[in-house]
Parts: sequence; structure tokens; C-alpha cells
Amino acid sequence: MRRPPSGTPFGPAARTTTAAAGRLSHVRWIAGGTGAGKSTLAIILARRHGAVIYRGDLAQHTWLPRCTPRQHPHFHAARDEPPGSLWDSRSPDEACGFAQRVVAETFAFEVEDLLAMPADRPVLVDWFGNLPSQLAPLLTRPDQAVFLLPTPEFRMAALRARRNVPVRSLVSWGSRAPESTLAKRLARDELWDAEVRRQAAAHGNTVITMDGGRPAGDLADEVAARFRLGTAA
Repeated sequence: MRRPPSGTPFGPAARTTTAAAGRLSHVRWIAGGTGAGKSTLAIILARRHGAVIYRGDLAQHTWLPRCTPRQHPHFHAARDEPPGSLWDSRSPDEACGFAQRVVAETFAFEVEDLLAMPADRPVLVDWFGNLPSQLAPLLTRPDQAVFLLPTPEFRMAALRARRNVPVRSLVSWGSRAPESTLAKRLARDELWDAEVRRQAAAHGNTVITMDGGRPAGDLADEVAARFRLGTAA
């Protein structure tokens, strides 16, 4: 697969990451694979510990007006593609490489958003697109980030549930051959998970396998301890 150095920021992202080092110690990062339960975990932690959630899937819509064809060529191209076109025109390998390029181009937007938020309480970043090598320069310790990776069965259940919600289904899959698209997406996600595991091992980050075998509250307790989250005021 032709892709940039794994998770390495470049261009404006590299400059922003360097400038932000040490200034985001109140931020905790929940990343990993599609359908792993990141949002559920973030909601539980936010309620228990008075944290604010930064949702990457919502924030990326605010990045669109800030991108330019020169600095963000892949993200800029994606903005004009119809829903589901990522899967229509690319193999799983190509889709994974394209996703890595998009998140590398837009990482600076995410960091700028976080720097602009109040730092008086924890911020939980819930975003599929954060890779361990991208986050490494921003972490004061490896346990400031956790990566959730689902088993194939867990992911399949999550994706099928999403497909039953019409709005989410259209955005994620478009309107063509749902089973074929699902197969491509699952293959892309396996490649993404393998990259996350490789990078997390290199940087000493925590990877948690999600198989549905433990209560969400117990998982939240474990992650809160790793994150060193105190009791909410």
C-alpha cells in the first residue's frame, strides 16, 4: 500500500503538533477501530468525571471551510465526493491509504480546536482518525491515550446496527450494493486495526480488545484509572 509514513504528521499538521507539545495535558484520547464503542466509553467517562467530549466525526464538518486544495488535497477532494463513493471507487487497501492521508492532512485542525477549548476540566477526544504516531508528540505519558479495537463479531454487529439507521447508512455506505460495500469496509478496517496495533506497540500505548464480554462500566473504570481522571466536581 502506498501511504505516508505511518501516522506521521506533515505540513501544517507537523508545525501545529510541535507548537502544541505540553499544552494539552488535560486532554485524553479515545481512538481505535470503527465500531469499537469509543463514543459509548466517552459518554460514560464524561458523565462520571465532568469531562467535555470532542467528537471528531462532528468536528470534521467544521474543517471543510478551512481546507485548501494545496495543503489538504485528499480532504479537499473527499468533500466533493457523494456519500459512499469512498467504497465505490477504491479497493480496501486504497481506502485505508486514503483515510491515512486525510487524517494526516486534517490533524492540525483537530489540534487547533483543542487548543482553543477551555482547559479547566478534562477533554475526551472521541475520534477514529487519531493514530498513535500522530498523538505521540502531544502525550505527556503513553496512558493519556487508549485505542479500542473490536473483534470481527463485535464490529459486524455495530456496523449492521448503524446500517439500520437511514441517515447514518447513507453517509457511510451511500446507496449502492450494501453487502459489497460492507465487505470492503470490513477489509479496510482490518488494515486500519493492524496499523493501530503496530504503532501502539511502538509507542507503548494501551490497546483494548472489544468483544462485548465485559460491562461498559467496568471498562470505563479501567480507562479512568489509566487516564488518571478524578471525581467530577
